[in-house]
Amino acid sequence: MSNQKHGIPALVSLFIPGLGQLIKGDFIKGIMIWIFGGLAVIFLWWTVIVPLIIYIWNVYDAYNSN
Repeated sequence: MSNQKHGIPALVSLFIPGLGQLIKGDFIKGIMIWIFGGLAVIFLWWTVIVPLIIYIWNVYDAYNSN
């Protein structure tokens, strides 16, 4: 999957965090983003910073990871 385009997984991750990693074949990372991102939103809803950092990292990782 090294010839996989980077833009599509990043675009998909903008709407559904973790799905870009799943498209690229990194199943464990995609599932971990769902788990930790969901927990961060549930338990840290009062702060926007932590969920936002996880969200931005998710899109960045979907674009740049191999």
